[in-house]
Amino acid sequence: MRAPLRTLALAVTAAAVAVPLITVPAEAAHRPPRTGFEISNGARWTGQPEEQTFLRAVDRGSDRVSVARIGTTKQGRPLQLVRIGARHAASTVLLICSQHGDEPSGRDACLTTIRDLAFAGDGKTRGLLSRTRILLVPTANPDGRAADTRGNSDGVDINRDHIELKTAEGRAMAAVLRDERPDIVYDLHEYGATPPYYDKDLFDLWPRNLNTHSRVHDESRTLSERYVRPAAHDEGHTTGTYGIWTDPVTGDPIKQTAGDGQERILRNASGVKNALGLLIESRVDPMTEEEKADAALNNRRRVGSQLAALGGLFSFADERRGRIEAATTAAALAGFRDRGPVYLGGADNDPATPQETLADPPCGYRLDAAQFADVRDELALHGVVSRPDGHGAFVPLRQSRRQLVPLLLDSRATYHLTSGEPTSAC
Repeated sequence: MRAPLRTLALAVTAAAVAVPLITVPAEAAHRPPRTGFEISNGARWTGQPEEQTFLRAVDRGSDRVSVARIGTTKQGRPLQLVRIGARHAASTVLLICSQHGDEPSGRDACLTTIRDLAFAGDGKTRGLLSRTRILLVPTANPDGRAADTRGNSDGVDINRDHIELKTAEGRAMAAVLRDERPDIVYDLHEYGATPPYYDKDLFDLWPRNLNTHSRVHDESRTLSERYVRPAAHDEGHTTGTYGIWTDPVTGDPIKQTAGDGQERILRNASGVKNALGLLIESRVDPMTEEEKADAALNNRRRVGSQLAALGGLFSFADERRGRIEAATTAAALAGFRDRGPVYLGGADNDPATPQETLADPPCGYRLDAAQFADVRDELALHGVVSRPDGHGAFVPLRQSRRQLVPLLLDSRATYHLTSGEPTSAC
C-alpha cells in the first residue's frame, strides 16, 4: 500500500501529540479559520456557536465548499451537510461525525478536515477532490453535543434509529444516504476502555449484517485492515476490532461485547443500502500518566488518532475508487435479480439460524391503506420503491435495496416498521 494521502503533520503544540493536517498554501495561511479546539490547544471542545462561525468562514473563503441545512433538531439546532470537491466526481465519501453527543473527538476532527480540504494547496489533495466528493455531517447530534449526552434531546440513541427513523437526526441522515448515494459511509465515535482486554487507541468495524453484498463487505474490510489501521499505526496509534475483547498476551479473542449485525446501526444500515461502511472509535480514557495529568494532551491524542485514520480513508477512496464503484454497483444490481436469501439475524461472525433466514423470500409485501399511510414517508426516506394503488401499496423485492425490504416489512424482522403481507404471486 502506498503512503496515506496526507501531507506534513503540523504539531498542535511543540510538546504535544502531532495532529496530521493537510498543508495550506502560504498565501492563504492568514485566511483559514481555526476551531475552538485548536485555539484552546485542546483544552476544550469547539462550541456550537463557534462551529457555525467556523463553517460560515470556510464556506465564504473556499469555492470548493458548500454548507446546506438538511434538518432541524427538536431544540431548533441545524443539521448540516458540508459538500467538498467535484459535484460529478466518480465516487462519494460521507463522514458522519459524533452521532453520540458525548463523543466529541470525531466532530472536531471533522471540522479540522473540512477546513484543511477547503484550503489545501498540494497536488495530491487537489487530485483527490477532483475525483471524489467528500460529504460531512459535522455534528450529527447537535442537541446531544450541547448537553454532552449520548442521546438526543429525547434521550434517543440516534445510532439505533437507522431503520425506524423516528428522530429528526435519523431522518436527515437517511435522506442524505438516499439522495447522495455515497459509496463509503464513515462513522466517527469514541469508546471507554476496559484494560487490559480492550484498550487500543482506535477500534474500527465494518458492516457485519449478512445482507451486505459480499463485495461491499470485503472492500469495507480492506478499508479497515489495509488503510485505516496502517495509517493509524504510522502515527504511533494502536488499533483493534471494535467490540472484541482480546487476550493481552496472545491477542486471541476472549469475548464479543458489542459490534453485532443489527440493521438499525449505521455501519450495518450502510451495508444493507449497498455502501461500504466503517465505524471508527477513539479511546476516551487517558493512555499515559501524562494524559491523566493533562486533559488537553488526552484530547489532542483523541483527535489526532481520528485524523490519522482519516488519512487512510482518503487514500483508500482515491487508490481503490474503481474497485469501490464496482462493488457498490454490483450490490445495487443484485437486487434486481431478486434471488438469494434475506437474513433477519446473524452476522458475519455469527451464522444466521434457519429461523433467521428467509431462504425463499416473497416477491414483495402488500400493505393496506392504513399501513401504507403510516410508513410511506419512512419507505421514501430509505429509498425503497413502493407501488401505491387504491387499496394501499405493493412493495416489491426486485429493486436496488432488495435486502432492506423484508427488514422493514416482514413481521419476523426484529425492527420492522409494519407487518406487511408476504406475496409470492407477483
